[in-house]
Amino acid sequence: MELTEFLRGKSAALAFSGGVDSAFLLAAAVKAGCRVQPYFVQSVFQPAFERRDAGRLCEQLGVELRVIEADPLEDAQVRENGPRRCYYCKRLLFSALAEAAAADGFSELWDGTNASDDAADRPGMRALAELGVQSPLRLCGLTKADVRRKSREWGLFTAQKPAYACLATRLPTGAPLDAETMKRVEQAESALMALGFCDLRLRVLGRLGRLQLPAGRLEEAARRHREITGAVAPWFDGVLLDLAPRKEE
Repeated sequence: MELTEFLRGKSAALAFSGGVDSAFLLAAAVKAGCRVQPYFVQSVFQPAFERRDAGRLCEQLGVELRVIEADPLEDAQVRENGPRRCYYCKRLLFSALAEAAAADGFSELWDGTNASDDAADRPGMRALAELGVQSPLRLCGLTKADVRRKSREWGLFTAQKPAYACLATRLPTGAPLDAETMKRVEQAESALMALGFCDLRLRVLGRLGRLQLPAGRLEEAARRHREITGAVAPWFDGVLLDLAPRKEE
């Protein structure tokens, strides 16, 4: 089914992260004349720039953004950061979204999962299925490449935005999560972005950070290692550069 056909005449709430997929879906829904309401979930797992990007795109499209607060760390199974952490987190966040959407008169809830996302590798997708969340991009067979191409055609600033997994992914499975560590990572990654780096991950190794970058930025990062170390010094005692190029999550 074509996405426009799927969207035509619909009324739905949208889990809106500010990323490329949900941004494109919101734009498509607006173009199709849907009654669509985007919701951004503010939590310790989401960096401040994602909320800014979400607000910027909503302003561009002439849509009101609604922000709801949630704390995934209230759930002990999320804090423990086991192999199913994403499942428990998605259950909590999307339950809060569904409650807010229902209060606003929406019975249908969408997310931006696309056809390139592998359900076998994403336990959070099971939680979405259990809660009845629909993924229009996936249902209509739109891949990440399709979404980026169409976003460029429509002039969306998110077209080239790098994927940005939640901050909880910076710790290895089994390492307990806490708000202080999430904040350290967010501030350190923001400092690195201010140096001109993007599409990065700073993985937590105790008081050290392991920096992952695309292949094209590794040589530059090696040259600027002292500058990088200084930039994140308020939050990490040192930085290890991962020589394996970062793969998109």
